[in-house]
Amino acid sequence: MNRRGRRGAILAAGLAAMATLLASMALSGCAPKDTRTTLRFWGMGREGEVVAQLVEGFEREHPDIRVIVQQIPWSAAHEKLITAYVGRSTPDVSQLGNTWVPEFAALKAIEPLEPWLEHAAFDSAGFFHGIWDTNVIDGRPYGVPWYVDTRLLFYRRDLLARAGYDAMPTTWREWHEALRAVKKVVGEGNYAIFLPLNEWNPPVIFGLQAGSPLLSDGATRAAFRDSAFRAGFDFYLGLFREGLAPPVTGNEIANVYQEFSRGYITMWITGPWNLGEFRRRLPPEQQDAWATAPLPGPDGAASGVSLAGGSSLVMFRGSKHKREAWALIEYLSRPEVQLEFWRLTGDLPGRIESWRDPALASDPATRAFGVQLERVVAMPKVPESEQIAIRLQDWVERIVRGAVPPERGLESLSEEVDRMLEKRRWLRERGRMPGGTP
Repeated sequence: MNRRGRRGAILAAGLAAMATLLASMALSGCAPKDTRTTLRFWGMGREGEVVAQLVEGFEREHPDIRVIVQQIPWSAAHEKLITAYVGRSTPDVSQLGNTWVPEFAALKAIEPLEPWLEHAAFDSAGFFHGIWDTNVIDGRPYGVPWYVDTRLLFYRRDLLARAGYDAMPTTWREWHEALRAVKKVVGEGNYAIFLPLNEWNPPVIFGLQAGSPLLSDGATRAAFRDSAFRAGFDFYLGLFREGLAPPVTGNEIANVYQEFSRGYITMWITGPWNLGEFRRRLPPEQQDAWATAPLPGPDGAASGVSLAGGSSLVMFRGSKHKREAWALIEYLSRPEVQLEFWRLTGDLPGRIESWRDPALASDPATRAFGVQLERVVAMPKVPESEQIAIRLQDWVERIVRGAVPPERGLESLSEEVDRMLEKRRWLRERGRMPGGTP
């Protein structure tokens, strides 16, 4: 072997020995350890997939923190959160649907945020008031709005114009007249508005617009017997009785976008997730034929409230890294980060400042949501709110289909809800009411 060959053999042997040494060091625990603080973040659905891209920027700003994101399907999210709470294995930070906040606050599973908000880079004034309010339980904030949604009118403005209206009316009376005019234009077999019977939101919205609290006596009894809810419900029911809305569920329409396109329905109360769907599913020649508008109200625009929806960022009490967890919440709440989140998902930002960006401000269909979000109210802040909504949906469908008279249906609904809230009444009578008020 010549000198060059011997030198190569020696070098190869040395490299092999070094590799063996490094491997043995790793096995013996001598390898360098990751000393960063680890935060666990749980996100739901599409948001859980996308947030991993956002936290990269957070980790660059905080090189001493790493964030492990776990994506959870919405269908399994509630059960997984409850299981984690019982098993004391909750994440540090999580996305939480804002109708779930009262339940997890009552369980004392999530951290009240007053101490952190005192030194935050933002305050409640930087968010839509009605959305922020969904996170406030008994005067204490438990979450920060991450993304927001609500419902308003999607409509065929070409058909509305043919009916004699250049813009959406703002009062119930004028809107009702417009719906009748549209029905004349679209003719027999077509309808002025779509109010799916498998959605509880429209009758609740009309009840709220009429001034109903939905629950009364400190959120311990149903208020569906009251005159305010009945006024809103009568308006809703009348749209079916007059043939302005088809008495069907969403499942009974094979392709709602196709039906909207062909004029089977002219208006639809739905949310921001449909902005992208309308742009993708309606033909190019109809892209200028649809629009969005804030909901009319009994007495005009100011009374045209809608529901406050969306998801919030919460910190779990079991977190051992609350300072770092709050830093992550602050980062994800920045206007520029929320804008990037909107670009990635289409979810509307919770920070009002984000809405000044030209990409949002210049789009009329999206801008209408910004107007509506100034007029939103929360569902009653009780852990039973989703169960109540499901029972309301069931009884409303029976009433609309003529299976039960309105009076008996609303009475039966009220009796069921009163039974759901029996424990709350018992606790209230003894001064032991858990967190959660209307």
